[in-house]
Amino acid sequence: MASTPPRAATLHEVAALAGVSHQTVSRFLHNRGPFKPATVERVEAAIKELNYRPNMIARSMRTRETGILAAILPSPVTALPTPTLAAAAKVARRSGYFMEISVIEGPAQDRARRAQELLDSGRLEGVLSLGALPGMSDQPRTPTTTALAILDQYDDKLRGIGPLADASVLREIIQTLADMGHRRFLHIEGPQDWSSARARRDEYLCSITELGLESHGIRGGDWTTESGYAAISGLEEDSRVTAVIAANDYLALGAVRAAHDRGWQVPKRLSVIGWDDLATARYAIPALSTVVVDRESQGRSAMERLIALVRNEPAPEPTKPVSRLILRESTGPAPELEPFRMQR
Repeated sequence: MASTPPRAATLHEVAALAGVSHQTVSRFLHNRGPFKPATVERVEAAIKELNYRPNMIARSMRTRETGILAAILPSPVTALPTPTLAAAAKVARRSGYFMEISVIEGPAQDRARRAQELLDSGRLEGVLSLGALPGMSDQPRTPTTTALAILDQYDDKLRGIGPLADASVLREIIQTLADMGHRRFLHIEGPQDWSSARARRDEYLCSITELGLESHGIRGGDWTTESGYAAISGLEEDSRVTAVIAANDYLALGAVRAAHDRGWQVPKRLSVIGWDDLATARYAIPALSTVVVDRESQGRSAMERLIALVRNEPAPEPTKPVSRLILRESTGPAPELEPFRMQR
């Protein structure tokens, strides 16, 4: 005869064993402190001893609190914004929530309709949209509605816009290189259907003009190492370019390789700076100078805003992603180039 499975412990039993009220245990499970260290120790010990697992179905029927938040992404998904999502999930977990990811296909109007269906399902406490939803805006949670926060910093193809496309740090890059003696520059651009690539190109041209420097031109056109390689391997011998600013690290790594194949030492003959701070670029030889984009703070800020809407608490101050220049081994003083002589 099959044995009857043991009965699941209740929240009240956890509270009794820990010597606290059931309201304290509930607040603990939702990370709604602060709590005295001794209280935390007793509650955690009681949960472990009783093998307590919250009954999510019962709780959602009683309180409409499911403990679930969702991040919705536009489709097609070509490149997951992993740092942003990871930071958002960490904040959700620390606050007592589980975050799931949903991909909603179709144009913006269809996404808005599908997102509304998700909001009306009663299964979620809050929804964070990484793309714009026409006709919709942030809304707090009520007894009959789900909270919604919109992080309007990605377009329909998950390409960064707004603060994520800010290129103002490029002026600092050019000024830094100019202070090292560089006077003639080359920009290797990304695809111009990306807001970030357009912004970097525009800031490059503007800064070169305003600082009274020279541009040998703009090459490239996609994000690949091959494009960076082609830009430098095809550079004229008499170009007198000493500094290259690439729109991402892949382009920059291709440029460094092409310089090596031409016998141009980096940075002795050519300084190269990328963008995005790829882990592989940090360990390249030479280690790549680059721009760090703080996507983690964006994810944290967005999730904190959503949780405030879920709990009907004052919204925290938003955090703007900050881009900063990191100089490594691929950047150095400008060389003294010999005058170019045409071969007879």
